[in-house]
Amino acid sequence: MKTASKALRRNRLTGYAFLLPNIIGFLLFICIPVGASFLMSFTEWNGFGDITFAGVTNYTRLWSDETLRISLLNSLVMTAVSVPVTLILAILAAVALNRGLRGVKIFRTAIFLPHITATIAVAVVWQLLYNPTMGPINGFLRSLGVDNPPTWLASTKWALLSVIIVSIWHSIGYYMVLYLAGLQGIPKDLYEAAEIDGAGKVSQFRNITVPMLSPVIFFTVIMGIINSFKVFDLVFVLTKGGPGRSTHMLVYDIYYTAFQRFEYGYASAMAYVLFAIILIITLIQFRGQKRWVNYS
Repeated sequence: MKTASKALRRNRLTGYAFLLPNIIGFLLFICIPVGASFLMSFTEWNGFGDITFAGVTNYTRLWSDETLRISLLNSLVMTAVSVPVTLILAILAAVALNRGLRGVKIFRTAIFLPHITATIAVAVVWQLLYNPTMGPINGFLRSLGVDNPPTWLASTKWALLSVIIVSIWHSIGYYMVLYLAGLQGIPKDLYEAAEIDGAGKVSQFRNITVPMLSPVIFFTVIMGIINSFKVFDLVFVLTKGGPGRSTHMLVYDIYYTAFQRFEYGYASAMAYVLFAIILIITLIQFRGQKRWVNYS
């Protein structure tokens, strides 16, 4: 018994030793910075002088910040448009590519490739595509007879939509892979039984595919909302929040406040507001999952 207990203790110590680097990294780069930023949200500090305790001043200031309201509205618009469109296109692509057709792996790779491409590189390429004078998009529109095509990233009317289009194109492949994994876990017997009963493809998709994929859909909806609220690099490269404030997003506003205006305390308060928004939306989704998610 003593030998067994010693072996068990040794195995546990070995396991803890393997976990220790990750635990240390998590503490140093996640827990401590999160705690420090929470404390900083109650202070005023420009990164150079003394840190001054400000109480809840930074949080009360948020209510009168017009730029923050614009950033929140832009983030909500992006979430409301990009998440459903991305997930619908991803699930349709997954269903179409879940068949044993010739060359299907090539199409899967082509759709997934944008996701594994560096976001900065994607943004630079789309900048060229959106170029108002020499870009191929406007060149194609002119060939169709459009005399005054949109100026895209240079227009306050079209800039946000332009960023949303790039975000959708960049994200479809990731969610498509998740849906493909879910589709391959659905028993084929269900479809065979439905065909015997005379159900068509649309009926099978609505009554079999969607309910059986509901856990994956639930996960992708949560991840899609979180990712859309966190968008930064696309905005930073494509528009830098402009023109005007038409593409100011919450994360970009936090970056601008902290590293351009050097208001670290106020930026920390903004970051916790973003955290609270995402947390509330996620909790609402978890409360509603029992009504539509099928885990059987």
